[in-house]
Amino acid sequence: MISEKMILIYYYHIINIISKRGKEKMKKKLLAVCLAALCLIGFAGCGASGSGTITMAGSTSMESVAKAWGEAYQLNNDVTIDVQGGGSSAGVTSVKDESAQVGMLSRELKDEEKQEGLTEYQVAIDGIAIVVNKDNKVEELTSKQIADIYTGKITNWKDVGGADEEIVVVGREAGSGTRDGFESILDVEEKCKYKAELNETGQVKSTVASTKGAIGYMSLGYVDDELKAVKVDGVAPSESTVSDGSYKVQRPFIVVTSGDASSEVKAFVEYMLSADGQGIVESSHFVKVK
Repeated sequence: MISEKMILIYYYHIINIISKRGKEKMKKKLLAVCLAALCLIGFAGCGASGSGTITMAGSTSMESVAKAWGEAYQLNNDVTIDVQGGGSSAGVTSVKDESAQVGMLSRELKDEEKQEGLTEYQVAIDGIAIVVNKDNKVEELTSKQIADIYTGKITNWKDVGGADEEIVVVGREAGSGTRDGFESILDVEEKCKYKAELNETGQVKSTVASTKGAIGYMSLGYVDDELKAVKVDGVAPSESTVSDGSYKVQRPFIVVTSGDASSEVKAFVEYMLSADGQGIVESSHFVKVK
């Protein structure tokens, strides 16, 4: 590929020559060459903007692994991977309106989304951890207890073995793949009574960590010692229990592209599914699919 820097240097030298030679005929010839050089600069710039960046947008639960994929892929490929959030539904719309080339979803495609001509790939599996403040004494909840907490039937921790303290119900915003997955698995769609509906995984994490009576749900890959992930139906969330299916609160990580995606975009998706890409899935504390 022609280097813009080389063209600019060439153009600079031509200008110097023009300034030193006063002959009109020579000026005209050199100016013609300059115009050609400027056209080449414009052509090279257009090529770089068209194929030099792949934008990913969507699920905030997938941001960490997406950024890790991007950083690794950029090392050996002349491309920039730009990772943005927005939520799973935004992942679909961003590909449709061409503001992104790759959409990220932490849920299955909805029936109406499957009619949009998108190509989907499952790239990982994630557990949805049920998290509480680390000072909470509750270690385990049943699926029914979690459903009852989120639908307002249980409002105090003492009713599930904890302290006499109000439960602060925290969740994600409408359109979040994590919310869709959680509510679908526990059969509480359109029934939840949230005290806080937050836009990002990080906001759920910080809110539960700083609010003594809070309960929330989030991607297993984001859980750390600032929070406590409780057992669900006697099973602790972990990569192994998600992988073997014993931890039931889990969902797929999916990427979508347009049906006529470029070869560069397809190559990046193939990388996600390669041995190296799936190794990054594991190192990001998610479960690989290959």
